[in-house]
Amino acid sequence: MSTTVYLIRHGETDWNLEGRWQGHADIPLNDLGRTQARLLGQRLVAEQLHFDAIYSSDLARAYQTAWEVGAALQVPVQLLPPLREIDLGTWSGLTYLEIKAQYPVETALLEAGQDIPRGGAESLAMLQRRVVEAVDAIIALHPGETLCLVTHGGCVRSLLAHAASFHGDTWQAFPHIGNTSITVLRCADKADWSVLEVNDMRHLDDQQKPDLVTAPPDDAEPPQGWNP
Repeated sequence: MSTTVYLIRHGETDWNLEGRWQGHADIPLNDLGRTQARLLGQRLVAEQLHFDAIYSSDLARAYQTAWEVGAALQVPVQLLPPLREIDLGTWSGLTYLEIKAQYPVETALLEAGQDIPRGGAESLAMLQRRVVEAVDAIIALHPGETLCLVTHGGCVRSLLAHAASFHGDTWQAFPHIGNTSITVLRCADKADWSVLEVNDMRHLDDQQKPDLVTAPPDDAEPPQGWNP
């Protein structure tokens, strides 16, 4: 029995806009991020989507986005800390250029393709293991249902990479994950995930306002020029 999982990245924050890696820092949505979240909720209502449950990372930028979705659809939001973004340790709050200047050895390893713990905290492999275990546990509670998980760019990319691994793809096959974008997975069981949709941001495109479709980097996006 397949469970359909809608993965939604949070709306924009000031740190997104500034290119600062957030990690576990509890940064709220900015004005544009709140607008993006409201437009997302309006879209889901217009499309008559029904979620049997909504789960969210407990970081402000995620649960503020989830609250807009839950309020629009009249579904309660449940907080789930394992859906947090990658833990960046000492790198949190820095831009990539600042990280490179302060941690040249570590960033050289990163750019060489080594999956080191970011800021001494969490690697992409560790992030993927954490979020996959969380989603597997959620799916087990909701067989055959339709779920919404409001999370972070790094988490969405990690889950896409996990799904792609069943079909011979890698995370590099997927584009950047934009703010309030929708990605959809179909999960039959722990060993059979399929990707149905990636990075759908039509609710922002319809407004025809360029500033509403900005997609600042997420914390797990590779640095420019990184090609492992």
